[in-house]
Amino acid sequence: MKPQEFQQAVLDWFEHQGRTDLPWQNPITPYRVWISEIMLQQTQVSTVIPYFERFMESFPNVELLAKASVDDVLHHWTGLGYYARARNLHKTAQLIAFDRDQQFPDTVEELSALPGIGRSTAGAIRSIGFKKPAAILDGNVKRVLARYGAVKGWPGKTVVHNQLWDIAEKYSPNQKTQEYTQAMMDLGALLCTKNSPDCVLCPIASGCKALSEGSQSLYPGKKTKKVTPVRESIFLMLRNSKGHILLQKNPPAGLWGGLWVLPQIKLHTELATICNTLGLTIRSKTVLDKQRHTFSHFHLDYQPLRVEVEESSKNINENNHLVWYNTKKPLSLGMPAPIKALLD
Repeated sequence: MKPQEFQQAVLDWFEHQGRTDLPWQNPITPYRVWISEIMLQQTQVSTVIPYFERFMESFPNVELLAKASVDDVLHHWTGLGYYARARNLHKTAQLIAFDRDQQFPDTVEELSALPGIGRSTAGAIRSIGFKKPAAILDGNVKRVLARYGAVKGWPGKTVVHNQLWDIAEKYSPNQKTQEYTQAMMDLGALLCTKNSPDCVLCPIASGCKALSEGSQSLYPGKKTKKVTPVRESIFLMLRNSKGHILLQKNPPAGLWGGLWVLPQIKLHTELATICNTLGLTIRSKTVLDKQRHTFSHFHLDYQPLRVEVEESSKNINENNHLVWYNTKKPLSLGMPAPIKALLD
């Protein structure tokens, strides 16, 4: 199919079958497109919707997001994972609100220079939020174009990635960019799905090379599987006489950066040392069942250890990176899903 035929087929399908009732589509603004696109990175629409709605209630514009504390932003992100997205969101909000007088840039180059915004996200903000020409290449669109062009190889490889970008740029229109961009995302989400593509209803099926070869399942190519490593840790649930649990704040960078977590040790023999350092006296302890949390590149097997303690100093109250957390009157702190689950 020629680019104009491809574009028209996609737009005609979107007019009747595309999604127009997603929360970030009513109304469409560059700010709302940006927030939704960041949340949707490696996360399904159904998961994102309630997070987006709560986020908009608290931070309806970039100024309020910029003025919020990073703890409050991370609190709203708890459970979405990939927390660097939230930290970058906060940094970018401050740059836009304070350095750019709340005005979003509208070029891919300027948008891509902001923390946490890559080429595809920049294209989505420009094409949907500003209705200006720009290509996108999110996970759904990669799948559509890899099949359409029978592009071999894993999209994570530079040469494959560049091939897909070339196709995306070739077929992206100069008009109706808002509708076209949403249509391409919808095609991947609704028809050209990972396991059961509905090729009969696909508007670009006549030009799809994978369909003509009967090889849809081969595209996009898969990453070579590696054995997922396993790390182990003991999560300390240190509980004082009031029933409050001790939390500590992680450094900004690294795993669960900037989030509030339970203190961790590798060996049970380290418990006495950490309690002495914190000025805590151990009264009793209970070993709970091991659990597993899976990250993108490893499994974390953690064993909760509930420890009843008494304070013998004010070390904790004087430390900004430690807090006694009252589960009955919870603070608005950003924390990883496994920690929140244990506290609940």
